[in-house]
Amino acid sequence: MSVNLDRTVFGLELGSTRIKAVLIDEDHRPIAAGDYAWENKLENGVWTYDLEEVLKGIRSCYRSLADDVEKKFGHRPRRFAAMGVSGMMHGYLVFDKNGALLTPFRTWRNTITGQAAAELTELFKFNIPQRWSIAHLYQAILNGEGHVKDVALLTTLSGYLHLRLTGKNVVGVGEASGMFPYDRKAGDFSAAHIRQFDRLVADRGYPWKLREIFPAVLPAGARAGVLTAEGAALLDEAGLLEPGIPLCPPEGDAGTGMAATGAVLPRTGSISAGTSSFALLVLEQELKGCYPEIDVVATPSGLPTALVHTNTCTSDVDAWVRLFGEFYQAMGHKSDLGELFPLLFHKALEGDPDCGGLVSFNYFSGEPVTRTEAGRPMFVRLPESRFTLANFMRAQLYGAIATLKLGIDLLADQEQVETDRLLGHGGYFKTEGVGRQIMADALGVPISTMKTAGEGGPWGMALLAAYMERKAEGETMEDYLTNRVFASAQSQCSQPDPAGCAGFGAFLKRYTACLPAERAAGAME
Repeated sequence: MSVNLDRTVFGLELGSTRIKAVLIDEDHRPIAAGDYAWENKLENGVWTYDLEEVLKGIRSCYRSLADDVEKKFGHRPRRFAAMGVSGMMHGYLVFDKNGALLTPFRTWRNTITGQAAAELTELFKFNIPQRWSIAHLYQAILNGEGHVKDVALLTTLSGYLHLRLTGKNVVGVGEASGMFPYDRKAGDFSAAHIRQFDRLVADRGYPWKLREIFPAVLPAGARAGVLTAEGAALLDEAGLLEPGIPLCPPEGDAGTGMAATGAVLPRTGSISAGTSSFALLVLEQELKGCYPEIDVVATPSGLPTALVHTNTCTSDVDAWVRLFGEFYQAMGHKSDLGELFPLLFHKALEGDPDCGGLVSFNYFSGEPVTRTEAGRPMFVRLPESRFTLANFMRAQLYGAIATLKLGIDLLADQEQVETDRLLGHGGYFKTEGVGRQIMADALGVPISTMKTAGEGGPWGMALLAAYMERKAEGETMEDYLTNRVFASAQSQCSQPDPAGCAGFGAFLKRYTACLPAERAAGAME
């Protein structure tokens, strides 16, 4: 295959368990990829990643992609037409005026800002989830943490990496909307809410105002700087990558999830299901109510979007598959997770529609949707339950998305939010037909996936960078994705099965009844 690498586009995403990179050609097809596995750490009660590992991870990921390019095309890349970086949304990264990190990175996974989130939600009359950057900042203020007075910059993971690569302190619209309420008309953080916050903390005597420590906000399609010589050296240790490559605004994984599925128009939606899960439903109008279970964010171009987020999705499924792998290895067989995952996922489809009375909670951390403060993975069954491998695996896959279903039901019941199509991506959908069918049964709507579903966020980030570089004058992001990327995209669709829908409903009824036990388990040290 002949490809002009100088015309390719590079997308990088820092996800929960993997840093992934994708290179796409002029037809938006992935032609090379790289990755780096990592895990968050719980240190002093805070979920975090070390920033040194962030830098180590992106270098290793880039090296993996460059190796793939060299293997396929005979030489390593020196230049791309455009680039973009994305990462896990929300969280708290604060630096002083000299660029020194003031406190370890606090990720989206933490549920330690309950007081701040509740007070800000009441003040703003707008839901501020615990994950949001402003909740972390205000909680640090309420805690009396000494570092707050020295804050000169508050940003996200993608904003930090973009700053290191370009020297520009900016974030994309979608990413910004997970830090602080976004004003679509102004194309910026809500000035009215900023004034409210500044008045709230005025008596604290901090030397900064909120807007001064936030990054600039740029919409999809804007040029957000170029790769500097320092940024190129940071990413490519081999020293071959040339500076000067234009970068699009950095985005969060919600924005790249929408781009990767083409779900950027009103009445469309996307579901990302991996280590965490979230459903993004692009709205026809703003929500009338304020719901603690629902984030109101924006597409990369600024359309209002309802976000149902769960902190954990497949982590417990992964843990059980690895346990079965250990057993298989103890029996004297070679344990291959690449074979075990699809085998056990397919086994789930053989289970009873209601999982035979089994219930599984996948909570590795607290879940605001169910008002659960701490996470405790838990498996429950009645003595007369049909305890089979198929039912057990089906319960694991049901449990991974049960909390997501509860949040989506709230939108449908309270706001009559409707969607014409839902597209899925992420590891939950990787085994052909399994996750897609179970999700369709759970939500009662058709679920589609595309061949690029496994590529997920980095492919979506590459698409946003391609839009910046290749758009025609006046061409919107929505038109670019709809007409140039997804018009001929190959997809597969699973229709809801009536028996599966009824079975999931029975499971969810038991699941909801067991929630008090899950909450009580949170007190266990």
